[in-house]
Amino acid sequence: MERKFKIYIYPDGDPKTFYQTPRKLTGKYASEGYFFQNIRESRFRTDDPDQAHLFFIPISCHKMRGKGTSYENMTIIVQDYLDGLIAKYPYWNRTLGADHFFVTCHDVGVRATEGVPFLVKNAIRVVCSPSYDVGFIPHKDVALPQVLQPFALPAGGNDVENRTTLGFWAGHRNSKIRVILARVWENDTELDISNNRISRATGPLVYQKRFYRTKFCICPGGSQVNSARIADSIHYGCVPVILSNYYDLPFNDILDWRKFAVVLRENDVYQLKQILKNITDEEFVTLHKNLVKVQKHFQWNSPPVKYDAFHMVICASVPNMKG
Repeated sequence: MERKFKIYIYPDGDPKTFYQTPRKLTGKYASEGYFFQNIRESRFRTDDPDQAHLFFIPISCHKMRGKGTSYENMTIIVQDYLDGLIAKYPYWNRTLGADHFFVTCHDVGVRATEGVPFLVKNAIRVVCSPSYDVGFIPHKDVALPQVLQPFALPAGGNDVENRTTLGFWAGHRNSKIRVILARVWENDTELDISNNRISRATGPLVYQKRFYRTKFCICPGGSQVNSARIADSIHYGCVPVILSNYYDLPFNDILDWRKFAVVLRENDVYQLKQILKNITDEEFVTLHKNLVKVQKHFQWNSPPVKYDAFHMVICASVPNMKG
């Protein structure tokens, strides 16, 4: 695919606003930053639009936000920029944007682009908010894994004997399912459930170290986007427990998540402990071994390498093209 598949990056726009790596390659926007950097380094890139299979719209809403731009003004900027591309180039009109895509992570990009309906409806959105209640369209849009890099500690794996805690979650109660999770299980003796983030005052990297000693890490949906908890769980070798009704898992057209994760509906929260205890030791070992195998898919590199997060996003985008 690397030899034949090509992506054209539109060169237009204010370089301080559009096609630039976002503010930093760390923190909750790292996935967006790495993608912008990776696509410049990638063999997929072509300077000849007539050879392109996909067209990348280089909008960095995070970059705009860093300059203090309001969401209303971001929408105007995005609209004007896209109108300019459509007027200058023939490529959007050939498919009405079905072979175009843009990448944005977290709620900044969702809010900045939702005011441009024809962009959201027609183009492929590669987003860290693959929840249907924020306009995500399955089989068109692509889930971008939110990965906080660099990881604070090395990858976990092949360490089943150290995982003595049944389940773990700590975080803000900023969604209905998180409120229920905390209320039902925060006093349980087998599930390590904290209804707030773990304070750094308790010691260095306490949160990350919990992943090393836990079998199953609970990943409930957030207020508008899901956090990096799923990627953290995978990196640290803790089998993720997806607890959400409306969430497209990253690369779910490529990876069979049920081979390395536990996928539940939100109503399962009331039976959570029994569901996890019903998973046999043999089944857990298999899940854990498979989890280690997919860790490379949830890692960003610069330059990108085969089978890493960048290549997985591209592979996930290809079948989503229409027209």
